[in-house]
Amino acid sequence: MFAISLGEGAELRPIEPWQAQEFLEHVERAREYAGPWVPFTTTVRDLESARTFLQSRADRQAADTGRFHGIWLDGTLVGGVFFRIFDTSVDGCEVGVWLEPSAAGRGLVNRASKILIDWAVDERGMHRVEWLVSSRNERSKAAAARLGLTLDGVLRESFPWQGIRHDMEVWSVLAPEWRAARDGSGPGADAR
Repeated sequence: MFAISLGEGAELRPIEPWQAQEFLEHVERAREYAGPWVPFTTTVRDLESARTFLQSRADRQAADTGRFHGIWLDGTLVGGVFFRIFDTSVDGCEVGVWLEPSAAGRGLVNRASKILIDWAVDERGMHRVEWLVSSRNERSKAAAARLGLTLDGVLRESFPWQGIRHDMEVWSVLAPEWRAARDGSGPGADAR
């Protein structure tokens, strides 16, 4: 299995079905912190549901419609980044992230997201990368801004979750903008 260093004892790696027990233990630690925003943290409740969920992610990767990667810190799974949507027919994808509280504030989501977005843009030719987030999720909105994404607009009350209809903010970056910011030649270069 490959691992990409995120520095400071952290690595980015795929999470696979055989890791269901480790994933379940992580979800239990992350549930309260990420549960208001990340649906799988409320639906993964036992080893079977963890295995089923990870198999669905593996199936998406095999179909080239998604990717699911974990962030390990000092050998412990503490969060991750993923492509919820990966659509080569329109050269567009959506990045999602989550963490458990012990990993917050370390820049792990930022570094891991950059790796995924670089890969999507440079290797797979994605033109548009989106980040959808509840207007109530201040941490995730701040993460999108730190990455240099632009707020496109708000889908009002578009996501019913846990008894609340959430407004969903759509943040995005286009491939030329991402490359220019990464290379230090365009708007948002300071954010990277």
